[in-house]
Amino acid sequence: MKKCGHKKLTKRRSFQIFRVFSDAFMGSCVSQRIFKFLLCLLMSLESGRQMKGYTMMVFASLLLCLSLGFICSSKLVPVSQYVGTVLVCLLGVACLRGEATYFLLSFQKKLRCYDFDFSHWPLDFSWTEVSSPKLSKAGVSLLRPEPRLRGAADSVLHSVRTLPCHIISFVIAHTFGRRMLYPGSVGLLQKAMRPMLQQGQAKLIEEFDGQRNKLVACDGNEIDTMFVDRRRDGGQNGQTLVICCEGNAGFYEVGCMNTPLEGGYSVLGWNHPGFGGSTGVPFPQNEANAMDVVIQFAVHKLGFSLSDIVIYAWSIGGFTASWAVMSYPEIQSLVLDASFDDLLPLALKVMPDSWRPLVQHTVRQYMNLNNAAQVLKYQGPVLLIRRTRDEIITTTGPEDIMSNRGNDLLLKLLQFRYPKIMTDEGIRVVRQWLGASSPLEEASVYSGYEVDDDWCVSVLQSYQADRDVSFPWSVGEDMTLEGRRQLALFLARKYMRNFEATHCTPLPAIEFHPPWRL
Repeated sequence: MKKCGHKKLTKRRSFQIFRVFSDAFMGSCVSQRIFKFLLCLLMSLESGRQMKGYTMMVFASLLLCLSLGFICSSKLVPVSQYVGTVLVCLLGVACLRGEATYFLLSFQKKLRCYDFDFSHWPLDFSWTEVSSPKLSKAGVSLLRPEPRLRGAADSVLHSVRTLPCHIISFVIAHTFGRRMLYPGSVGLLQKAMRPMLQQGQAKLIEEFDGQRNKLVACDGNEIDTMFVDRRRDGGQNGQTLVICCEGNAGFYEVGCMNTPLEGGYSVLGWNHPGFGGSTGVPFPQNEANAMDVVIQFAVHKLGFSLSDIVIYAWSIGGFTASWAVMSYPEIQSLVLDASFDDLLPLALKVMPDSWRPLVQHTVRQYMNLNNAAQVLKYQGPVLLIRRTRDEIITTTGPEDIMSNRGNDLLLKLLQFRYPKIMTDEGIRVVRQWLGASSPLEEASVYSGYEVDDDWCVSVLQSYQADRDVSFPWSVGEDMTLEGRRQLALFLARKYMRNFEATHCTPLPAIEFHPPWRL
């Protein structure tokens, strides 16, 4: 039915065009004929689009005009004048448009050198510009805690009994809980730090030729970023992009971004939702959404491949960093500085014991920063940097180095990747090494077990060459107790480096190393 109707419409349109052509050629005025000819030509082009015969209709119209004597040598000159005038006008418009575009781009580049209200800055990149298979209706996917299995009746009864706890948890998480976890999102703190942030931003732009960009994540939040390109400097490090994830009161203007910059790397920094020029609130889902659009921007706009990207995080930034390597396993490597395995033990440390069930529910439901669980999904190189006098991620105090949650992150990673090595004896010797109070004592523990680095490397390389499998490995299964001890200490030393400092001390560039590769 539709095809028949289309044919009838085409025939009727062709007949109308023929009538207009006939009327046009009956006139005596040349200008009238020219005007009507152009009108006929436009109608024929429109008809050609509908019939999908654009070229055929143009030639048919020209042949018709020639056969009727409309186009001849005496009348060709005025027609060419009209056509030439139109072409000159179109060329002028194209030139003006190109000049305006160039002017706007130049003006925008110069405007980046000044401080301004970032909310009025135009959009530079949006997640809608690329198709991301990881996006769901509520945003990118996160690891969720496994639900407890209950019967239907028990489940309903449990839901009724825990309803007040759910309501209180929601209120806590969305009021003071979120602000305690991310104090950098508090407007009063940002106002107090504004001069420092402006100074840091000016330094990045003036000294490092930084480029500020606005990205839009899948939840609609605008993410404030800063990119420093070192690829043209000619150094090897400049070909690698380090994406920095800041702490709970850190901003790219004054945060860990300076460490890889001093090392000559290309660097991309970004602010958490609700920090600086970024909008939104820093809940885990929004954090992961922001991290996703930052990676998409680095790949599709800046031109880096995932294998050229290193994720570097400080403190609570370990959550988005571990999510990134879990979701994009092609990323080159991961460096976690002063980070932890799980938020819950640290939250229980600062809250009253009587609140324990409420804290557990609130963290798992609304602030589940499960760094270790996400890191275990990644197969690439990992480096953990432990602050030996860390006062933030310890559950007792900075003097008790064994309460540093970075230790638990290392143990969980090694136990997952090398389960046959990290038996009870392997865990014991690694804990002994972690408990060393000084570099001298640490070296004494290492040498006390007579660890042969060359032998350890050869064993691991031989296993990798024979099997070429992903983690977990079964290396050490048929090995002596002494051999497993050596491998456990060797791997612990390769996966973790100590830095003699407190939690908030900036990491020197000399301490920023690529993770160990076998």
